[in-house]
Amino acid sequence: MLGVFESILPVFAVIVLGFLLRRFNFVEASKWQVVDELCFWILFPSLLASTLINTDLRTIEFDKIFYVLLGMILTISALMLVLYPFFRKTMRLGRPQYSTLFQTVTRWHGFIAMALVLKFFGEPGLAVIAVAFVVLVPVLQLVNVTVLSIFSDKHKFSYFNVLKQIARNPILLGCVVGMVVNFAGIPVWDPILTFLDLLGRAALGISLLALGAGLSLRAALKPSPVVGVALVGKLVLVPLIMFGFAVLFGVTGDAFIILMISAGVPTAMNGYVLAKKMGGDAELYASIATVQTAASFFTLPLIILLARWWVGA
Repeated sequence: MLGVFESILPVFAVIVLGFLLRRFNFVEASKWQVVDELCFWILFPSLLASTLINTDLRTIEFDKIFYVLLGMILTISALMLVLYPFFRKTMRLGRPQYSTLFQTVTRWHGFIAMALVLKFFGEPGLAVIAVAFVVLVPVLQLVNVTVLSIFSDKHKFSYFNVLKQIARNPILLGCVVGMVVNFAGIPVWDPILTFLDLLGRAALGISLLALGAGLSLRAALKPSPVVGVALVGKLVLVPLIMFGFAVLFGVTGDAFIILMISAGVPTAMNGYVLAKKMGGDAELYASIATVQTAASFFTLPLIILLARWWVGA
């Protein structure tokens, strides 16, 4: 247990450093948005493309991973929708609050997952995370935007615009380019690979700093039963559902552990922006994201230990 804690400690230490830099205004608030954009548009696509180009993808069971991830998403989404009347009655949950609860339970912070997987499995493990991005980015975006539009009283949207945003997502494009180059056996000039590798190396540290800068301690200290539900839903229920589908489809070894790490990370911060734009409760989102991130420091080691025990690692 201590060894796992020591392995994830550097990741969360960088997140805390980002929070402190923002808290004491060492880096101005306006500049963190630039950092986020840099990671999203340049650094992470470079990291994923470089990883997928250089990894032997024939060892990855794409079909099993796809079915497990899709099954997990559809199950947790359906469960959250079915429970809406219960949440509305017992917690007097308004529509904006429910859409935020839905987002914070279903979304995942892929950057934290990547940092942990790189620590435990190296670049071959990142290839599995890249596959997860290919599956999760379009499906989660469609599901969450649809739910937000249904539970928003003021926002109208078109599926065409959503699909256009997905098609232009640089992280997804980086994954697709890397896979196409790898499977097609397209030769890549070595300086280009070095260029992508140098950019990719900067991705994880900078993105974790930006994640910490986006956390809100003030929002997290406001008591709310919704925060507790989102905490249990994301850090307990989602990993249990992922475990069930991974066992059902026979995923084993490192891929099993990586999928469990993906399920155990907190929600993504990009849902905060979506909540603001589409009539959700953005302040509640910030509160939930902060609490989940702090709690995951304790839940992730347990998930990793149990996953390793299950596969006999």
